[in-house]
Amino acid sequence: MDPVRNPYAPGAGSPPPELAGRSAIRRDVEIRLQRLRLGRPAKSVMLVGLRGVGKTVLLDQMRKDAEAHGIQTVRVEAPEHRSLPALLAPALRLALLHLSKRDAAKDYAVRGLRALAGFAGRLKLTYADIEVGLDYAAEPGLADNGDLEGDLTTLLQQVGVAAQAAETALVLFIDELQYVEEAQLAALVSALHRCSQEQLPVTVVGAGLPQLRGRLGQAKSYAERLFDFPEIGPLNATDAAEAIVRPAESEGVQIAEEAVALILEKTQGYPYFLQEWGKHTWDTAPQSPIQRQDVLNASDEAIAALDESFFRVRFDRLTPAEKKYLRAMADLGPGPHRSGDIAEVLGRTVSSLGPTRAGLIGKGMIWSPTHGDTAFTVPFFDAFMQRIMPGSAWKTNNG
Repeated sequence: MDPVRNPYAPGAGSPPPELAGRSAIRRDVEIRLQRLRLGRPAKSVMLVGLRGVGKTVLLDQMRKDAEAHGIQTVRVEAPEHRSLPALLAPALRLALLHLSKRDAAKDYAVRGLRALAGFAGRLKLTYADIEVGLDYAAEPGLADNGDLEGDLTTLLQQVGVAAQAAETALVLFIDELQYVEEAQLAALVSALHRCSQEQLPVTVVGAGLPQLRGRLGQAKSYAERLFDFPEIGPLNATDAAEAIVRPAESEGVQIAEEAVALILEKTQGYPYFLQEWGKHTWDTAPQSPIQRQDVLNASDEAIAALDESFFRVRFDRLTPAEKKYLRAMADLGPGPHRSGDIAEVLGRTVSSLGPTRAGLIGKGMIWSPTHGDTAFTVPFFDAFMQRIMPGSAWKTNNG
């Protein structure tokens, strides 16, 4: 098969050729945003799910959907060790500049830019990573108290008033929200709550790992009343098959049903893995139609590619103690697992492993579905750990 014509697109956040199985959630969010634009109540949305289910791709598509309907959007990603004010300030500046070009909203947007100047100038003392261009001088007393919760609320209120005057809505699309510190999450929830009370068209469509639901609840007890948390999981068999078959057919290539069935078995319907198997199967197959044996021939290469990219980039961030903890989990299978069972494999007490477990949760490698349980956030990571740390020497190796 011609590799130049390969339609599959594995990669972090790379849009697949066929966004299968997500039309219902896209439509749901579209309705919410349109309601918000008309001044009607609509909950914010937090997409939660494991790595590799396509949350980032879906978030970006939802943003495109919103912009196609004339809604003002901003898009940020919350990496580790960056403050929320530093992420939001430049994005909100651009949104306000866009809103200032509309005659009906210009004065409100300019006041929003003055609020942003006060917000950034005062909070830079606390959050040194804030870097944003200032288009107007700060207005004394406007979002410049130095309290994140109060100042962010005032700033989003000003943005909301400008969006309302422009007959649109402002939607913050935020990826990897689980990395935002609790106090900063609390400030965001509080600001959104106030905007909702004042019927201002400001909302968030966020995405994060499954622990995001619990973290928002810890930040503000009323968060569950402000947000819905649709779970984004692997595709069902019909949608997963569509994600494989349709891109090939667009290139005039057929895939035998047995080949599709094997790809679904290998990937369990996870979108990232579907793209990886699709890519390598295409490159391996000599001709159309693609057969089951082509999938078998491509599987070693697909696994090797995942090991060197999808899995390895996460493994390399771990301490030796964290690697051993995950390897012990892998000995027990895909999970979830009781913390006591993991400790038993390691010959340790649960309490002594607390800091290691907390570090892995902080890095987004594991999460706790229920109290005392631990699960991987990355599908198939148990098999990867067994491949990269084979045998039993890891149990006694201190390196």
